[in-house]
Amino acid sequence: MTIIAVDGPAASGKGTIARALARHYGLPCLDTGLLYRAVGLSVLKAGGDPDQEADALAACDFEDGLLNDPALRSEAVGSLASRVSVHPSVRQALVQRQRDFATRPGGAILDGRDIGTVIAPDADAKIFVTASVHVRAQRRYADALEHGGHPDMDSLIADIQARDTRDMSRDHAPLRMADGADLLDTSDLAIDAAIQRAIALVDAQLEGHRKV
Repeated sequence: MTIIAVDGPAASGKGTIARALARHYGLPCLDTGLLYRAVGLSVLKAGGDPDQEADALAACDFEDGLLNDPALRSEAVGSLASRVSVHPSVRQALVQRQRDFATRPGGAILDGRDIGTVIAPDADAKIFVTASVHVRAQRRYADALEHGGHPDMDSLIADIQARDTRDMSRDHAPLRMADGADLLDTSDLAIDAAIQRAIALVDAQLEGHRKV
């Protein structure tokens, strides 16, 4: 069984890299951020307050089918996900769901913000993907334009900074690079180059495990 943990902040490229790793190693992949987005969207649909822990916890019992809702990919729902994820009870409610995926026969790849630190601290390979705030905002800007949106760069930068602050300063499972993880800064890397670098880092870690 091979478990690969891919962590990092919003728009760092971790999702793209995780999916590429999944194709390369032939493993299933879970974007754990979708779980929190599903909770955020469920709170919104129920007319609740994502900043109220009770409302967010009540929204954790969502159907798996919600994970296929295109609305989960919107910037608005991404912001809701960051807000509900600060609640310890919400994170705890979703832990087992993630661990069950990670420990399926053969292994898996998970990307998120606390995979290598909380969900799978004994993962066979861990990488922490990051990029500068400006580069991440540019990526969000381009993505929004591609989908017919009318983004504002200043607003995108402010939103990313706010999400980083929430993710890194929360008391429970804050965003940080896991012990034993390799850092991959994608600020100046094209997608293909970032993927090849990620594969090289994972290969080295997996080889190191085999020698132990």
